[in-house]
Amino acid sequence: MIPNDFIQTLLSRIDIVDVVERYVPLKKSGANLAACCPFHNEKSPSFTVSPTKQFYHCFGCGAHGTAIGFLMEHAGMSFPEAVEQLANQAGLAVPKTTSTTDQRGPRKDELGQLSDLMDAAAVYYKNQLRASPRAIGYLKQRGLTGEIAARFRLGYAPDNWQNLEAAVPDYADKSLEVAGLVVVGDGGKRYDRFRDRIMFPITDQQGRVIAFGGRVLDRGEPKYLNSPETPLFIKGRELYGLHQARLAIRDAGRVIVVEGYMDVVALAQQGIEYVVAALGTATTADHVKKLFRQADRIVFCFDGDAAGQRAAWRALENALPVLSDGKEVAFLFLPEEHDPDSFVRAFGREAFEARLEQATPLSDYFIAELERRHPPATAEGKAALVNEAKPYFESLAGPVLRLMLQKRLAEKVGFREAELSPLLPAARPAPPPSVEPDAFSGVPGRLRGRGRPGRSAAPEPPAQNSAGPYLAIIRYLLQRPSLIAAFAEEPPRFPSREAQALDVLLAHLREHGHATLATGPLVEALQNTEFAAIYRKTSKLIADMGDTGEDEAAFLDALASYRSFEHKFARQLELSHPANDQD
Repeated sequence: MIPNDFIQTLLSRIDIVDVVERYVPLKKSGANLAACCPFHNEKSPSFTVSPTKQFYHCFGCGAHGTAIGFLMEHAGMSFPEAVEQLANQAGLAVPKTTSTTDQRGPRKDELGQLSDLMDAAAVYYKNQLRASPRAIGYLKQRGLTGEIAARFRLGYAPDNWQNLEAAVPDYADKSLEVAGLVVVGDGGKRYDRFRDRIMFPITDQQGRVIAFGGRVLDRGEPKYLNSPETPLFIKGRELYGLHQARLAIRDAGRVIVVEGYMDVVALAQQGIEYVVAALGTATTADHVKKLFRQADRIVFCFDGDAAGQRAAWRALENALPVLSDGKEVAFLFLPEEHDPDSFVRAFGREAFEARLEQATPLSDYFIAELERRHPPATAEGKAALVNEAKPYFESLAGPVLRLMLQKRLAEKVGFREAELSPLLPAARPAPPPSVEPDAFSGVPGRLRGRGRPGRSAAPEPPAQNSAGPYLAIIRYLLQRPSLIAAFAEEPPRFPSREAQALDVLLAHLREHGHATLATGPLVEALQNTEFAAIYRKTSKLIADMGDTGEDEAAFLDALASYRSFEHKFARQLELSHPANDQD
């Protein structure tokens, strides 16, 4: 784990303009710099970089963040990798709280060695494809061009036992087994895992090869052969084609999940580029989480046969726990005689995208499938339907979607919603916040280890919009940390998440100072708190407003509203628990 203080030091020494300009040409635009957004297609610049606030923001797609975030989003780096690169540029050594040797996995240099072997294999397979008229003919028969083959780095593994001996320094190296490229058979004989197959390199989000999928050219079993899990590759976390599809997904605002490698490549050939595939395993919750970071809508496109239906239901089961309100999941089932590859070759892009627009929403599919399994024509059928629905309601993350599904289920079984509700399990609680309960009530009394006097139960809020005054102050402090001088040491008293977020922000500014802090690094410093989402959302609002939010009169108005709200709450607290109460 990288210490937070180091992150702040690093961001204070790095100029985000220098970082972004290595990837995107910037032009001066008032106090900021501007360019066409690298995260979505546009003709006029809406992407800005603020030297004073040290963050970037796109008014078109909403992408925003610090120099670290830019490298993660644009270059596909992990957080440690982005920090390492920036630290090298700043001449800093990244401190580590743990050694590079982890008991749960291999050393960092071992991972690098495996990565080098995978890359060497990918280059070899690509060169062999160019030399094989038979493999090229197969791809042309499937409607693929040389350009699309190059984009996905397709290759060919010849029909020999030890092809890779010509591609690596030492064919006897045990690392080839660890990487899943070589198999050791009876008597210790070594041979290539992949032979006489079209090779599909599987990459991470940075484009580094971590595994392979191989498809037979003619007849043979298995039709697809995948790399085993290795220190580089965990099937339940990776998606084929995500590196190539990332920008198209953001531009489309949706992503399609298909079953096979060839489906991804064939759809991309037709101009449908926002497509990925699971890797020889069912869709997992990790897959869904990763995709929801890229888009708000996921469409699972499976064959209409029994196997496709099973895959769809498994995807639904794993999506429910991470399907928050505001995200969408839908299902597209093609005719049984078609998969996405054959359908798009037979009918074209427009026909496929027309079907895509008619994809079945998760809510409709969920209710219809339960009804198919347990027709509610009898009392027993209704009871079985409700019984099977119970665990899904318990795992469902979105409270609004849960309520809508509850209404639909009640209609199906002929219950009033009030009758059905007690029969369904409560939703699993969200992870508890990092607060300790107050000694006298359920109102948070200590926040992240900082003491608070005991409080009695909170009275009713003095206004309907209790979040507004606190969010306004958070915005001004993130924009101009020096405004903390207007605040006394007394923490916010109102027991809301927004008030707690303001409390944490005030404490951070007092502890670390504010003279050199800019918005981007400050928001980055608060990412490890439970209120990170509030700070990120507020920083986006700052970017959307440009520099207009720094007006002093507006800040004084917001400060007055905040103090008035706190005063009203304190007064109600006193009236609810007068000093002469005998408890």
